[in-house]
Formats: sequence, C-alpha cells, structure tokens
Amino acid sequence: MKKKTMGKTRHVMAWMNKAEFEHVMEYLYSKEPALQKHALHRISAWKGRFGQSTPVAVDSTADLVRCQVLDSMGQLEASDLVLLYGMALVRFVNLITERQQKKVARPLRRLARNINIPEWVVNLRHDLTHRGLPSLKWCRKGCEFVLDWLHQEYWSRQMGSQLTENWNSLSEDEDEEEIVKRHERDLLIRQTEIEAHKKVRELLISYEQEQFQTYEELAKQGGQHGVWPDASADLSWILTQIKHFATEARDIFADVLMHDGFLIPTAEQLESLDIDPSEDSVDKFAPCLPRVFLHFWLPCLKVLNSSIFINLILDKLFAELSNEPSSHRTYYIASWISEILLCNSKSELKAHKKLKISKERIFVNRLQFPWQNLISACVNAPCPATPFLLRQIFSDMDKPLPQDAQRNLLQLCSIYTQGYHRNSSPEPSDPPQPVYTLQNLQERLKSNASQNRDTHSSNHTPGSLQAPPTEELQEKLSAEAVQERNSALRGSPWSVCTDKVPWKQYPLGKVPGQPEDPSCLMVESYSTFTVFDQQVELDQLPQHHGNRSVPLQTRGASGSDGLLWTHNDLSKLKAGLKLF
Repeated sequence: MKKKTMGKTRHVMAWMNKAEFEHVMEYLYSKEPALQKHALHRISAWKGRFGQSTPVAVDSTADLVRCQVLDSMGQLEASDLVLLYGMALVRFVNLITERQQKKVARPLRRLARNINIPEWVVNLRHDLTHRGLPSLKWCRKGCEFVLDWLHQEYWSRQMGSQLTENWNSLSEDEDEEEIVKRHERDLLIRQTEIEAHKKVRELLISYEQEQFQTYEELAKQGGQHGVWPDASADLSWILTQIKHFATEARDIFADVLMHDGFLIPTAEQLESLDIDPSEDSVDKFAPCLPRVFLHFWLPCLKVLNSSIFINLILDKLFAELSNEPSSHRTYYIASWISEILLCNSKSELKAHKKLKISKERIFVNRLQFPWQNLISACVNAPCPATPFLLRQIFSDMDKPLPQDAQRNLLQLCSIYTQGYHRNSSPEPSDPPQPVYTLQNLQERLKSNASQNRDTHSSNHTPGSLQAPPTEELQEKLSAEAVQERNSALRGSPWSVCTDKVPWKQYPLGKVPGQPEDPSCLMVESYSTFTVFDQQVELDQLPQHHGNRSVPLQTRGASGSDGLLWTHNDLSKLKAGLKLF
C-alpha cells in the first residue's frame, strides 16, 4: 500500500473565488445562448491559467454547451451538428473513463457502470466511433444526459465543498473494495428489477388467460357483445395480487403494459377476440379503441385507477408515441390516450352519472391532469391522430387556451403531420386561411372556384349567353402587346406565339412539336469567333501597377502544391475555344 502523506496538498485555482465558479455554473445551465457564450469565455480564461491541467469535467461541459449554442443558432446542417455532438460525446466518455484504466485494459461499459453512466451512452459513443452515425435526436439526448450527469457529479459537489481543480470521476484514493461493493449493489438492484419485471409479466399473462377463457364462454353463449360477467374467483385473486404488487412497483407495471401483447395487442390476440386487424387503418386520424378490447382490460385498469397511476400511464403512452412506433402501435397507443381523456371528459361524466352507467369506464370520478404538460407531450409526439387528441385536451381543460392559440397549435400539428384537418373547413365568413401545404392550396382553389360559380349564377340573366368556363387559362394578349413583343424580337428566329396551346400538358422547357433530340434548338445559321476576338469591357482588363501589369497565375485545385499555368498554356487554351 502507498503511504499517504500527512501534509495538506495545496491547489492553485483558475477562478477567483467561489462566487465566480457559481456564476459560470449558472450561466452554463441557463439554456440562454447569450449567457452560455459568456460562461464559455470565462472558461477559456480558466484554460489559459490551468494549461494542461484543466479539469476533465470543466472541459467536457464547455464542449457540450458549445454544441448546444451552435445548435440554437440554426446555421448548421444536421450532419454538421451530429459531428460536433459526436466529437464532444466521444471525448467525454474517453476522458472520464481514462483514469480508471489499469495496465490491463477493461471494457468501457464496466468502467462507465462504476460511475453511474448508463450503457446506452457508451453504445452511442461506440456508434459514433465504429459504426454509422446516429441521428441528431440521439446526439442531443446524449448531450442533455451528460450535462445533467456533470452537473450532479461535479458542479453541484464543488459548490457543496471546498473547490478544487483536481477532480476525477472516480477518486484515486478509492479502494478496489469500494468499487467491488458498489458494483455488487448495482447488480443487486438490477437483479431485483429483472425479477420484478418477470413477476409483473407473469401476473398480467395469468390475467389475460382468465379473460380469454371468459371471452370464449361468452362467445359460446352468443353474448360477446354484451356485458361481461363479474370476475371469477381465480380472476379476483389475480386482481388482488396485481393491486398489492402495483403499490410497490407502479413504474414497472406501467412499463410492462406498454409492451406488445398487453395494452398493444398482437395479431393473434385480435384474432382470438374476433377483432378485425385492419380496423387500425380505417380511421387513423380519429382512433377509437375496440369495445371488446376495452372490456378485456377494464377489470385490471379499475384496480390500478389511482390518479398517480393514470397520469403515469398517460406519460408512458406519450413517451412511446414519441419513439415513432409502427402504424399498428401508433393506433392503439393513440386509442388508449383518447379513451382516458374521454373518461375524464366533463360531458361524458355527466352523461354516465345521469344514466348511472359506470361499467364501461376506467374511472368514474374526474381526475386532475397536468394539462400544459399533456399539450407539450402531445405536440412532441406527432402522429396522424395528434390534432384529434389536441381537440380532446382543449375541450376538457379547466382553463382553456385562447381560441387563437388553439387554432395555431392545430394548424401547426396538421402541417407537421401532413394530416387532414378534420372539422376545419372555413366558413364563408371566415378570412382565408394561409397556404402552408399543397392541401391548403387545393382547398383555397376549390373555395375560390365555388365563390366564382356562386357569383356567376347570381349575375346570370336569361337574356345573356355566356360561354362555359374552360379548364385551360389562356393568356389574352392585346394587338398592341403582340406588336410590341414582335418588334422586340425583330431579327431574331423567335416570335410571339398566339396559338391556344394547352401548356399544362407539356413539361417546363419543352414546346409543342419539339423532338427529343436537343439539337433541334440550334439556329440554322450562326458564326463563331475565338476568345481573342471577344470584345472585353475596359473594367474587365487586368489591373496595372505603374508601367507593369500583374502577371496572371492560375493554380490547380490542389492549392499551392498544384502546377502553375503559364501564359503560353493559357494562350493555347484560349485559341482552341470558340464562342457562338
């Protein structure tokens, strides 16, 4: 063992005092580009004082924040941003794990696990280094996580204790036994989570088996479309186990329910419940959960219908929707969101209380939802049903948004998803909607055509005879305009076309009767002359300095290493060029 020195080690700080350190930390994590730039300038000054001893955490934080600042400016392409984020993330993982390496190299995943860096960050670094570049979305996500990790592991700890620049992600005085103990604790936690997932899956699979058996009995009796019977003794025991276990592992229950085969049915499950699998493509803009499938899961969801769990389910559903799932998963995820919002609707609650119907509802009493968070989650997870879900949220909010804000959000979502805006056809008295997409343009043309027809019919009298409108809109030129254009083209092989030509049948750059051979565009007679005979304007002549002209030197594409063109070479090239 190394003998520790009893003397106190003295450190030289790059910052003046603790106030400056806190000032820079707040500006770095302010999300304001101007403040972040100021903090980056201060760190540049620190580096001038530190030299090669700049703390890894400070260096990595500056690199990642610089990427965010450049990203917010909107002047770089996505591929350039991926390279910037990638370099900063690769440097972070390499530098933060470098001091843990021993004589025998150890895997980066193990080293990262020791300092609470998840495996997906190491995998992101691996993809950036050895495989195809990841998407910009994943690079931004990795940057945000690493910055949060640095804030928690370095900046916050520094503020809570004596400032020192000699910070490592893993203390060099930390014994190997502590590393082993920490690793064992992490393994134990991970094993407990795996066992909990397994237990939840077993409970939910047992529940599904009981429900499938109940449905088969209903089908034999011809009552599969009626009210399902009360829970059997076996199902009641399973529901009791689910309720007991959900109080301890609520998050795990919500995660497992998001998997295929549970809230998102498989094709085999749909077939067993006599549900047509093609229903999810009938109306993807206004999804509706099949009633049989809702009845299938109602007993389980009623057991878990606490306000906390319902909000957690909504968060998980929107999170799954933001991962761009398949069309089948998208339909059922959006259907469950719509069903939960419908259960909480004021009008639906009044109607069901009036009719005293509660068996088809997940919960009876109205819940308090974080409406602003729901709007943000819905907008951040665009899909064909996003406008439909937004309308449900708007109609149920305790304090609705202004009508202008609702209309703008719906239009933005419709543009982003390229979906048809249901119930958004403008009234005759409404002002014309702005044209954002081809669909908007088509609607504007249809509206104008309809208004023109109404005007035509109102102005039409029995004594007036008007020709029916034609689809082709021909340019009507007056005799003076034709004469003026012909005079401008006098002496040219071109002339003004006054024929009625259906130009929409011809692509741009092509005229009627034009063959495929482009040589037909050549004029019959033409003359040529060399470059030396070309008339040059005086301002294009080379500049003179005194009595000498500056010699012309043209380099190749390789810069200073390329060959120089001599005047003799240029004269030969010019002599061979001919201009029409």
